[in-house]
Amino acid sequence: MRIAKVTPISVAYPEPNDSGATRHLTFCRIETTDGTVGWGEAVTMWPEACRATEQIISGMGELILGRDVADNIAIWRELRNHAWWYGYRGGISHFALSAIDLALWDLKGKDLGQSVLRMLGGPVRDSLPAIASTHAFLTMDEEIEKHGRWVQEDGYRGVKIGLGKAGITRLGFDAKRDIEFMRRLREAVGPDAWIMLDRGVNCTWDLEHAIRLIREWEKYGLRWMEEPFEPREYINYQKLRGAVNTMLAWGEREWDEDGYREVIGTGNADVLGVDPGRVGGITGSLRIIRLVEEAGVWFNAHAWSSAVVTSASLALSFGTGRCLLFEFKPIENPMQHELVTNPFVHDRGTVGIPTERPGLGIDVQESVIQKYKL
Repeated sequence: MRIAKVTPISVAYPEPNDSGATRHLTFCRIETTDGTVGWGEAVTMWPEACRATEQIISGMGELILGRDVADNIAIWRELRNHAWWYGYRGGISHFALSAIDLALWDLKGKDLGQSVLRMLGGPVRDSLPAIASTHAFLTMDEEIEKHGRWVQEDGYRGVKIGLGKAGITRLGFDAKRDIEFMRRLREAVGPDAWIMLDRGVNCTWDLEHAIRLIREWEKYGLRWMEEPFEPREYINYQKLRGAVNTMLAWGEREWDEDGYREVIGTGNADVLGVDPGRVGGITGSLRIIRLVEEAGVWFNAHAWSSAVVTSASLALSFGTGRCLLFEFKPIENPMQHELVTNPFVHDRGTVGIPTERPGLGIDVQESVIQKYKL
């Protein structure tokens, strides 16, 4: 299969797991000379990032016309080198690289008749625990009720909650209130469910506050704390690591293996958050997984945008022994449930080996992309 056309398409859609806020992402549609279509995605988040990413995808796309999709890793290296001036250590160019790379893996799998997971060497596990991952934005009573229901009735093995979000919950700003929320949450989800919390960019914590808060949350079984500080606050991470027992998860704003190597090198990251729609696609993610496996830390693939990235993240998660769980959005949403005919789901808190269908294994509904086109 040879590349005939590369088209970027950005969308804006309501996200019910984030108080109905409008979120954005950029798709990459690559069509081959025989009419086969592959899909990629960049988790661009904001409209201006979408527009910039579209321009770079279009420019990079011109460079790869006529290339064989079987040469996807060579293409990845060439495009990364091409962006040496404007893409050193990441940035918008890595969004474009991610989207193109994902689409090429999709096409390569369709060409070979193999799933992405099979091309990665096959699964190293039969299943992963499924976690309900969402933001807190309703009243405290409503948040407690729905998270308890997702565990007790829907079977999720745990919850991850984003703090500091829009809405009226207002978690992450008042220690007394945050501790009371955690106490009630533990009662609602039961003694065995995982609880993970994500600080959120709108909350700014100093070291003393973070230590005091996490120690209180640990009394109710906090499993991991995500991004408690900004990325380069290495000293705070070091001191927090020595003061609490909870696993620390961070790194999601890094762009490539060099950034993750630095995070791992601090010795203070237990879990690394990695988004294939940001770090250079599947090819870039594999480079990070090698570092994770060598260091003996944990890999946590993002799946909080569209089903395109979810498919890639599932394949990567099942291809390494250094993955603890997989996150699902518990509320149905356009980019997971409308976008594809076969959305990814859990079964009573467990997600099994992903599809054996060729490539990413998804049937993208282009009418849905047009419906939400930016």
